[in-house]
Amino acid sequence: MSAKLSTFFVSEGISGLTCKHSSVRFLVPVPHRLLPASCKMRKRNLSSHHKTQQLKKAAHERPPRTADFQPNGDDESESESASIINVPILSQEIISDDDVDTDIVVEHTNGKELSDQPVPDEQKSMAINMDGAEQLSGVQSEDLIGMIRYAEKNILLLNQVRVRALEDVERTVTEKEALQEEINVLEMRLAETDARIKIAAQDKVRVELLEDQLDKLRNELTHRGVTERNELDMYNNHGKLLNQEASVLHDNSFNSFSKEISSLREENIYLKNDIEVLKAELSDVKNTDERVLILERERTVLESALKDLEVKLSVSQEDVSKLSTMKVEYKDLWEKVENLQALLDKATKQADQAIIVLQQNQELRKKVDKLEESLEEANVYKLSSEKMQQYYELMQQKIKMLEDRLQRSDEEINSYVQLYQESVKEFQETLNNLKEESKKRALGEPVDDMPREFWSRLLLIIDGWLLEKKISTDDAKFLREMAWKRDRRIRDAFMACKDKNEREAITTFLNLASSPTCPGLYVIHIAAEMAPVAKVGGLGDVVTGLGKALQNRGHLVEIVLPKYDCMQYDRIRDLRVLDVVVESYFGGRLFKNKIWVGTVEGLPVYFIEPHHPDKFFWRGKFYGEQDDFKRFSFFSRVALEFLLQAGKKPDIIHCHDWQTAFVAPLYWDLYAPKGLNSARICFTCHNFEYQGTAPASELAYCGLDVHQLNRPDRMQDNFAHDRVNPVKGGVVFSNIVTTVSPTYAQEVRTAEEGRGLHSTLNLHSKKFIGILNGIDTDTWNPATDTYLKIQYTANDLQGKAENKEAMRRHLGLSSADVRKPLVGCITRLVPQKGVHLIRHAIYRTLELGGQFVLLGSSPVAHIQREFEGIANHFQNHAHIRLILKYDESLSHSIYAASDMFIIPSIFEPCGLTQMIAMRYGSIPIARKTGGLNDSVFDVDDNTIPLAFRNGFTFSTPDEEGVNNALGRAFNLYSNNPESWRQLVQKDMNMDFSWESSSAHYEELYLKSVARARAASRI
Repeated sequence: MSAKLSTFFVSEGISGLTCKHSSVRFLVPVPHRLLPASCKMRKRNLSSHHKTQQLKKAAHERPPRTADFQPNGDDESESESASIINVPILSQEIISDDDVDTDIVVEHTNGKELSDQPVPDEQKSMAINMDGAEQLSGVQSEDLIGMIRYAEKNILLLNQVRVRALEDVERTVTEKEALQEEINVLEMRLAETDARIKIAAQDKVRVELLEDQLDKLRNELTHRGVTERNELDMYNNHGKLLNQEASVLHDNSFNSFSKEISSLREENIYLKNDIEVLKAELSDVKNTDERVLILERERTVLESALKDLEVKLSVSQEDVSKLSTMKVEYKDLWEKVENLQALLDKATKQADQAIIVLQQNQELRKKVDKLEESLEEANVYKLSSEKMQQYYELMQQKIKMLEDRLQRSDEEINSYVQLYQESVKEFQETLNNLKEESKKRALGEPVDDMPREFWSRLLLIIDGWLLEKKISTDDAKFLREMAWKRDRRIRDAFMACKDKNEREAITTFLNLASSPTCPGLYVIHIAAEMAPVAKVGGLGDVVTGLGKALQNRGHLVEIVLPKYDCMQYDRIRDLRVLDVVVESYFGGRLFKNKIWVGTVEGLPVYFIEPHHPDKFFWRGKFYGEQDDFKRFSFFSRVALEFLLQAGKKPDIIHCHDWQTAFVAPLYWDLYAPKGLNSARICFTCHNFEYQGTAPASELAYCGLDVHQLNRPDRMQDNFAHDRVNPVKGGVVFSNIVTTVSPTYAQEVRTAEEGRGLHSTLNLHSKKFIGILNGIDTDTWNPATDTYLKIQYTANDLQGKAENKEAMRRHLGLSSADVRKPLVGCITRLVPQKGVHLIRHAIYRTLELGGQFVLLGSSPVAHIQREFEGIANHFQNHAHIRLILKYDESLSHSIYAASDMFIIPSIFEPCGLTQMIAMRYGSIPIARKTGGLNDSVFDVDDNTIPLAFRNGFTFSTPDEEGVNNALGRAFNLYSNNPESWRQLVQKDMNMDFSWESSSAHYEELYLKSVARARAASRI
């Protein structure tokens, strides 16, 4: 058994070392430092002469609770304090001085060396009294030696207790084994007794069987005759003998068994008593084991505490050694400080002298500068006089050249005057001829003095008469063509019928006798949106803008829309319901539909109101329902049914996005065979991310053949073979397929951007083209915009500044710095639009010293919550404002007020906001993707002609790209106002109208119709 002395916790006063769940406690005086020491104990062989009875006696007796030991130490240690040890003793007989013999070896370090190492004081390390430190270290060394001696005695007593406890454990184990042997013997005897009882039971059963047999024999003998008496007597005699023998045997065996059983019972009683005694002894042994375990735990806790103290003592020795080195360093530092102080005094004196010299030099320098300035002025005057002489000579030469040119120009002007007079005569003659011809053609020329709404209303009246069966199909066609051509006669007839009833008006129209030919195409748009009455995104703007542009180019354009309950009915003119019902098939039944007519932005529009129990278009919103596939497949079929029953013969049926892509397969599979076969189908996909896929079985509701269409080359979705894809059906079954920008058309033909349709688009690439959308320049015109406080033009930008100031006041933004740039952003907050880059742009704009205004909302809940948090954070900020909704009036104001407009889209099929922003003089900052790449060109890109550079672009969709573009825009705005003004004027004069885009569509329409007509002639 060996143990090491650990270091004690060092502090001033008395430190108590206690062990939890133990009755052993050491109270020791603690000096400032302790000497390291080790104590080794060797256990000799212990005698085992104590008997089992003594062990039992010791176990039953309650041992004394504590025994106090007062160790004999040196006088110095006794003067300090005494070590009190409370140790539980099992028995005075178990523990004796003769049982343990210990050898104690104590190793001390050199006291002299320790005395030379005083304790460091951290708060007074640089001002130590050396003599006082040596005295303190001597006292501390003596305290440490005394403390170590007390610790050694405590360890000795602890080991003695441990040895006695181990001896007690060994004796207990021996007694336990003896008791176990006795228990085994008793168990064997019990087993023998059980065996004997079983044998006695078996003998008793045999005797009972013999008695039964004897009774049977007696009964048989009583039934026999008298002749058998002798035999019976003999048998009875024999039976009596047997009975006597059996009874004797039975009595003998029973008596012997009963004796044995009684003896066994007595033995069992003795055994039970012995077992009870053994159980009591075992419980005492267990109690002894528990006390031994408690002592063992206390020993481990004490050992760990001693180890901790030993570590702390070693640390204290290192501190003492460091202190001695610090004394030497302190002396060296003090000498250096004195040297540095002397040097500092010298340097101060030299600096004073240098300052005086420097002041004198500065005065001399000023005199030299004045002399140099006067010398430079003299040189400049000399050079300017020489240049003036040269300039005078050059001017004389230029004057001579100008005189020569002036003389030549006079001659040329005279010749031009003569030519002009001759041309005026020719022009007068031509004008007279034209007037005469115009008088002749006045009756046959189209009328241009009536608004578009007039002709659209006239067409709707004619169609209403046809659907209500008030005129024939041929008459309706004739009158429609006259209205289409804007014939003066039908205009006059309509004006003459204002005060007449409907029957008289129909008679007047039927009296028109001419039959002119149609000058253009008949185009019908079937769509889910139309601005401004039913607008969600850019689709509504395209339907209205393209329709108006085609109408202006001389084509007849009509629109077919669902009649939503949430439309802006106040933007529809002359809305009325026709006295006709159109029935259409859906889900195995026929459903009735009302037809409403009205004009929107001068275009004739038919609104379809289904009488379906599911109320398809009375949901309070346009999209986002669980049954959108059913809603719009129903609408697509009703629209074609209406065209068929109305007898319309359009040249082009133009459907848009997945909501009306059903029109293409429905037209060719169901309605072309019924006679609606004059049209070519044009399908425009405005965003390939939305494809409207659904289980193939739902296609059967609108009457299409699922088995024929759910095939890889038709409508089967390219990702899931049990689903159909309306957009894919539109691409496959249409004659013309377009998207909204050339760059986007290239992007969607790749696997990364095609959303699974790239293979289908590549297969049909010959009929697939991208045409950049335009904007409605009548609606978006800062010179006539009624939403603005001040209208303005590119030549008068003062109105833009006033709109900026008005919006700042309206939103509560700071107007302290009029030139502070304002960045605008109007968008739907969806991942496609780069919401993380918009969030970054808000904070980056603030860092660059600008203001930021955001208008828009998100259908994605977590994005809406995130931007609501940002809006709350900047609620009262002087330079940031977020309006998380759509406000038509405010959008016009933001376009007019903003200096820059950011569009950091991840992908953008076309985008209209960048075009509108430029129309209002807001410079776009856009990512190069889709339609943004086709409409915004960087001002610093030398590969682009200067006339087309109109904004700032970046390629990578990350914060670095946004930072670069914003930084360049702010730099140009702040450092070069004139260049910025020129850029604003150039952007406002750019043409983003539908004129060019509608011309492309017109060309596609005409080519497709021409091919169809050529094929029909063959």
